[in-house]
Amino acid sequence: MATQRPELAALSVGDVVATRSIELDRATLVRYAGASGDFNPIHWDEAFATEVGLPGVIAHGMCTMGSVIGVVEDWVGDPGAIVRYGTRFTKPVPVPARGATVVEVTVTVGALDAEAGTARVDLAVVHDGTKVLGRAQAVVRLS
Repeated sequence: MATQRPELAALSVGDVVATRSIELDRATLVRYAGASGDFNPIHWDEAFATEVGLPGVIAHGMCTMGSVIGVVEDWVGDPGAIVRYGTRFTKPVPVPARGATVVEVTVTVGALDAEAGTARVDLAVVHDGTKVLGRAQAVVRLS
C-alpha cells in the first residue's frame, strides 16, 4: 500500500505529524560499526566505556541520527524529499548488553514556506526522559 505524500496546504505549524519508538541493541551497533568503519571501543567495550566516564556502551551518534530520520522519511513517503537535516548530539544513548534501549521520536511541523514548497519539521528525540538530540530539524519538499 503506497503512502500518500503529505500536502503542504494541509499542514499547520505545531502539527505533530509522526511519532515512533526506535529500539537500538548491541547488534545494531555492530552492524553500524561495520558499515561506517567506526570501531571506537565506547560502542562495544563495556569496561572501556565506563573507564572513560560513560554510563556503559553507547550508540554511535550518527547511528541514532540516521535511525530517527527514518520517521520523517516514512511520513513524507520519499527520502529524496528531505532537502536538509541536521542536529546536535546532546546526551549519549546507553545500549545494554542484553535487550534494547528505546529512543522516542516526535516529529512536529516547525515552519512552512509556501513559496519554496517546503516544511521544516522538528524532531524531539528522547531516551529515558532525556533529550539526546538537540535542534534536530529536517526540511522537506512537499510541492
